[in-house]
Amino acid sequence: MDQIESRFAELGEQMTDPEVIGDRERYAEVGRAYRQLEPAAKLAAEWRLASDDAAGAEELLAEAGEDSELRELLTTARARIEELVEEIRLAMVERDPNDDKSVIVEIQGGAGGEEAGLWAGDLYRMLTRYAERRGFTVEPLEAGEGKYTFAVKGSHSPQDGAYSVFKYEGGTHRVQRIPATESQGRIHTSTATVAVLPEAEDVDVEIDPGDLQIDVYRSSGPGGQSVNTTDSAVRITHKPTGLVVSMQDEKSQLQNREKALRVLRARLYERALAEQQAELAADRRSQVGTGDRSEKIRTYNYGERRVTDHRIKLTLHSLDQVLEGELGEFTDALQADERRRRLERAAA
Repeated sequence: MDQIESRFAELGEQMTDPEVIGDRERYAEVGRAYRQLEPAAKLAAEWRLASDDAAGAEELLAEAGEDSELRELLTTARARIEELVEEIRLAMVERDPNDDKSVIVEIQGGAGGEEAGLWAGDLYRMLTRYAERRGFTVEPLEAGEGKYTFAVKGSHSPQDGAYSVFKYEGGTHRVQRIPATESQGRIHTSTATVAVLPEAEDVDVEIDPGDLQIDVYRSSGPGGQSVNTTDSAVRITHKPTGLVVSMQDEKSQLQNREKALRVLRARLYERALAEQQAELAADRRSQVGTGDRSEKIRTYNYGERRVTDHRIKLTLHSLDQVLEGELGEFTDALQADERRRRLERAAA
């Protein structure tokens, strides 16, 4: 408790230090550490109060003899102390450093032809509705032809940004249903991939303008017809990595360029994280919500109205509600499983 309180006070002082405030990167790092430690610091303060209550009740019982109200106060305080110790232990387990970030979500139709593109659209509606249910702000970036990109911003608390919720949606989503175009009533299986990228801040990823090749062209719609009379569409190529991002949804070249840079920055950040943690690849594959696009994380079966999350072996017979964005039960179970895994690794 002393270490938690001391470190939290030290970070609080740094947050008001002019030298730290003047260093943008350092200030962001200190702020992130402060927000991550804040829940444990609040629990430590509550633990102090409960400990004082218990000590006071013990002292009074020693002086005045047995007293039912004092005995009840002591029992309650001791029980709360035990609960707080466990809560603090969980709060101090290493958090995902990206949990407080906003995200960029990319959905792409996979196996299954036209039906896969339709399924990608259904996932887009499901995830954007879920974001709205959780109180996040959704910003569409690109939509159409089986590919959807959007940003999710906001947080439930300083520690729980959109990434803390949406990281569990990264992977391959499989659907089993009868397509509207199927005359024989045969069940068709198709997939769509969801990539959840923590949105990088300027201090996370530095992009050298000299590394960018920026091309502009006229926006095109289905069938290739021009939908704009000006060269407003933007394609950005990051020459060192070969990553390419195209954006054409906005009529303004400047807006398309800004959106494309945001997506590029998020992809570069994800790439850097993967490279940093390459030596832990085997461990990462066993973790929940790795975002590996080759994983089949969930199956949606229309005939049986069920949804199964294969990572935690959880099946819900509430397909209609899930498609309307009611994913909370899956998220809660996945978060609990991630905490359990982190505790096991911390104890190992």
